This record gives sequence, structure tokens and C-alpha cells, in this order.
Amino acid sequence: MRETTLIVIRHGETEWNRERRMQGTTDTRLSELGREQADALGRRLAGRDFAALYSSDLARARDTALAISGHTGREVVVDARLKERRFGIFEGLLAAEIRARYPEEHARFASPDPDYKVPGGESASAFTARCLGCLAEIAGRHAGAEVVVVTHGLVLDSLYRAAHGLPHGEPRPLPLVNASVNIFERFGGAWRMHSWGDVSHLDAEQVTQYRGAAAA
Repeated sequence: MRETTLIVIRHGETEWNRERRMQGTTDTRLSELGREQADALGRRLAGRDFAALYSSDLARARDTALAISGHTGREVVVDARLKERRFGIFEGLLAAEIRARYPEEHARFASPDPDYKVPGGESASAFTARCLGCLAEIAGRHAGAEVVVVTHGLVLDSLYRAAHGLPHGEPRPLPLVNASVNIFERFGGAWRMHSWGDVSHLDAEQVTQYRGAAAA
């Protein structure tokens, strides 16, 4: 049995990240800063010998991956299972707007119940099964190698929880950072986290992290 290393990258910043709007599967594009972040990621990975480059099918992840491809020559393999969690009626709204318009739905969404599904959305349990199943499949396909995966904040959150045994609803102690490098290892059917939130490829003014559910 061979260990697989996944370099898991959160997409660059979008305008909705900056505005703290709930994105989910709404197909937002990178901001100007997000494009700069993606280019910096590509330059960082240019000398790294990895086996494959995967991406979510949403534009903000795919464009980040294409910037990496431009520097590394790796073809982007798109997999829709790597997309962000679907938030239905919450998408496009600020946190305060969600609470005001949909107080009952928001209360259930904020509860520890992993099976609650926002109208038009996706439950945490279904989302976790989707994205972690995809990542485990990728790791198995490239056993013993290193792979780059460009995806979204809550995919990273799911990996963190899997690696640390942190249940849904428990606060994650570390922030999600745009265009960050996060390294996980898959061995014996289990996930281990090697590093989190590495943005050493960015200048200080390029670093963006937005807390709160409406920044997903």
C-alpha cells in the first residue's frame, strides 16, 4: 500500500468572497486579485513534479487551475464532484439577509444536524460523501504519487474534519484562505493533514481570508 499526497488548493478570491455572499454552486468568477493569486500559485508549482491536476467544474476553481496549468504544462482534469456545497435559496445572499429572509431555514442550517437540506440545496452529509468520495478515488488512481486538486472552502473543511475526527457543527480552529496550499496524505483508507493554509507564494497584501458561512 502506497501513500498518496494531495496538494489541495482553494480557488482564488471572487467578488462574492469579498462581499461575503453565499456562493455555493453559483458560478462566480475570480476577481482581479483572485487572478493574481492564481498566477502566483502557478509560479509556485512550476517546479513541482506532480502526477495530475484536477479541478472543480465551477469557473472560480477552473480558472485557478488553468493558471496553474499555464505554468506547469499539466492538463486540467475537471470533476464536478469537487464543486462547492449547494446552498439553494441562500446563494447570492449575505448572512444577515439569510437570517432575515429565512429565519427558520437558517436556524435548522446552523444546527448540528448533518442531514438537513436547505430548500434547493444539499445536506452536509451528502456533500461530504460526494467530495471525500471523489478525493479518495483520485488518491487511489494515483497511489504513491503527488496530485494537485483545485477546489473550494467546504471541500477543504470536509478534509480537515476527516483528518481530525471533527464532527459537523463543531468549530474548525483554522481559517479558510483563498489560493492557499493545503497538503493531505491518504494512506490505508485514512486522511492525514500535513499542512494547512500555506500562502507563502503570496505577498502580504494578496492574502484574503473571509470568515462566516456567507463566504463559502
